[in-house]
Amino acid sequence: MTGPVVMIVLAKAPVPGQVKTRLCPPATPAEAADIAAAALLDTLDAVRGVPGGRLVVPMAGRLDRAARGCELEAALRGVPTPAQRGADLGERIAAAHIDAACGLPTFQIGMDTPQVEPALLAESAAHLLRPGGVDAVLGPATDGGWWALGLRDPRAAALVASVPTSRADTGERTVQALRSAGLRVGSLPELTDVDTAADALRVRAAAPRTRFAAAVDRVAQLVAAGC
Repeated sequence: MTGPVVMIVLAKAPVPGQVKTRLCPPATPAEAADIAAAALLDTLDAVRGVPGGRLVVPMAGRLDRAARGCELEAALRGVPTPAQRGADLGERIAAAHIDAACGLPTFQIGMDTPQVEPALLAESAAHLLRPGGVDAVLGPATDGGWWALGLRDPRAAALVASVPTSRADTGERTVQALRSAGLRVGSLPELTDVDTAADALRVRAAAPRTRFAAAVDRVAQLVAAGC
């Protein structure tokens, strides 16, 4: 990647009972929160490995109540962590791009794809810097949503604020919203978001050396569910 891009990690404090609830059961709320914390730490490592990336982490919730709170606070030291704003997820996504932009392209991921690697992020964000290239990129997720949204002009995030989230057609609707405004949209490789136990096991197998995989391995009932 050549040139700076604001790398946005939209995050939620991994407080037991408030994150990864679809892993429960077989995981307990505390175990699910630990898995979420591990995923966020892995994601932060990946984003830090992107040359020219400027990390911003819009945060919802309080880390002092979170699993691995001290470790996360250390990992985020010196990183802008503005509070998320907006009535729903679509509005929070739009606000995150506009608030973090600083006149630069923006590239957003969440904390649900701990298998992502710096090379993929750098290559994906680079599309936004090529003269005459695309105006936006979207990384589809296997559940029909998306794992990454990149915008050459962050103000275009307002186009997706009203797109319904957590649906099987969220990704398709997001592309339509961008293209309806005349934007050229490029597609990124498809990844699996971690929402369910099956997702967790699939990502664990794809990224066995991550904190995330180790956290999943500690939940015996979750591992047994995949056998």
